[in-house]
Amino acid sequence: MAETMTMDDQLRAALSDLTRAERQLATHILSHYPVAALGSITQLAKAALVSTPTVVRLAQKLGYKGYPDFQNSLRAEVETMLISPLAKHDRWAGGVPDTHILNRFADAVVSNLQATLGQIDHAEFDAAAALLADPARRVFAMGGRITHAMADYFTSLMKVVRPEVTLLSDSSSTWPPTLLDMSQGDVLLVFDIRRYENAVLQVAEMAKEQGAEIILITDRWVSPAAAHARHTLCCHIEAPSAWDSNVSLMVLVETLLAAVQGLTWEVTESRMKRMEDLYARTRFFRRYR
Repeated sequence: MAETMTMDDQLRAALSDLTRAERQLATHILSHYPVAALGSITQLAKAALVSTPTVVRLAQKLGYKGYPDFQNSLRAEVETMLISPLAKHDRWAGGVPDTHILNRFADAVVSNLQATLGQIDHAEFDAAAALLADPARRVFAMGGRITHAMADYFTSLMKVVRPEVTLLSDSSSTWPPTLLDMSQGDVLLVFDIRRYENAVLQVAEMAKEQGAEIILITDRWVSPAAAHARHTLCCHIEAPSAWDSNVSLMVLVETLLAAVQGLTWEVTESRMKRMEDLYARTRFFRRYR
């Protein structure tokens, strides 16, 4: 068991060697990671529709003495994912390699991109894009304190791609009226990375109660909002900084935009032509002669 592997990495790596029941359990944990394995062994077994001995066997196959040992390791991982910016800086500052920050940061970002693109299920991505492209569904987007900028960027471009796209304000007082107008089948794109925000989780929960389909873009430790999501897309975000990197999230957003544009091109092309006419009439952009 490699010390550098996270629990979800270990589970994915072991899938091919597991029995049917163990694979069912591992899949359940991954689908509700890390929340599923933070409760009692009885709760986990019941939720995954397996026996408690199956839980013990899976933990042992991963190299742990039993479920308590497995759970202690997971809890330590959860504590790590929720660390503050100051703690992240201290961790990266220790033993920093003797190279320029540009090189170190670029290496981390490239590694994040490779890991993110390597783990995203293509069918899951395509299904999320199809939801966002469906003209019968309105699209809403929201993020947290930092990721609100991602939601803003997404909606700014998606409004050109298709109609009926709304950004939830970063002011919580505006959320109830927006939630009130959400209908069965509407789509809410949610951004939530560590440290996960209670307000984001609450909006996702209430949107699902309204009948909305949730698409979650989160980090590899997975936001609790995944419990309400139909589709969850995970990104690697660690960087040699006090803050996590949003580069992988940006690539994912721009790829989703491109995918939706491809699915709706007849409508999108018409909208873009009308948009250019409006820009020309208002002389919005400066002309170079």
